[in-house]
Amino acid sequence: MNGWPDKEKFKTRVLEWAEKLGVTVRALYVRPMRRKWASCSTAGNLNFNSELLEYDREIGDYVIVHELLHFSVPNHGKLWKSLMRAYLGDYERLDKRLRKKAVSSEKQTYSSDKTSLNFIHASGNSSEPSGK
Repeated sequence: MNGWPDKEKFKTRVLEWAEKLGVTVRALYVRPMRRKWASCSTAGNLNFNSELLEYDREIGDYVIVHELLHFSVPNHGKLWKSLMRAYLGDYERLDKRLRKKAVSSEKQTYSSDKTSLNFIHASGNSSEPSGK
């Protein structure tokens, strides 16, 4: 599948994963975000970059699961990595694919630093998803 048909299909997928992971989503937005792929708050609010709609389902699932796991695990430590592997298998491969896509889209449309794959988490801290 090349891209998501629309925002609603992406949001439906977020809610499917949220149910599977036991996360309560209070508000869900898909909107342009210049410098990050997603963000979440302790109040249960989720924001996803609308550029994700152009990427395949596997990449979407990676960003969705990454963000939802931060409701229970606030960092990228051993537990978070273990859960990512349990739900997505080789998530590092997906991380690399997203980085590669970010670099190519940045060359075309952005001067921002999306190649660092910033995610803003409930703690308010930004982070990089793998190996950090």
